Amino acid sequence: MDDRRRENPDTALGYLDRLPALVLLARLPVPVLAVEKDGAVVHANPAFERMLGYPADRVRGRTIGDLLQTVSPGRSAVAELRESAGKLVALEHRDGSTVRALVSKSVLERRDDPVTLICFHDVTEQLWDGLSARDF
Repeated sequence: MDDRRRENPDTALGYLDRLPALVLLARLPVPVLAVEKDGAVVHANPAFERMLGYPADRVRGRTIGDLLQTVSPGRSAVAELRESAGKLVALEHRDGSTVRALVSKSVLERRDDPVTLICFHDVTEQLWDGLSARDF
């Protein structure tokens, strides 16, 4: 474990490292993202990184605004994701292409948690095949 995480366990990353569920998140085949209230990405599981074409641990430290193409000026990306639950969003792949994904209907956030957990379902290929978002 990184010494910085041990030194300051109150950071969002330190908080996540104390959760046994972090091991589960890393193993899930579902793309999962943990975002601080200011939009900083503190965890992306390998499935999320693969979905956007990033190598391991290259999404952490970015902001959700860097990845989400639909952020409206002046709006919080986290608020937009919360409002997008169950809807289609556009994410930017590392190569600049667009990845279309459904945001999970249950965006996990408790008042006392410093992070929001968001799951995605990549539907880009299905849309290329002519299915509409209603079909999912």
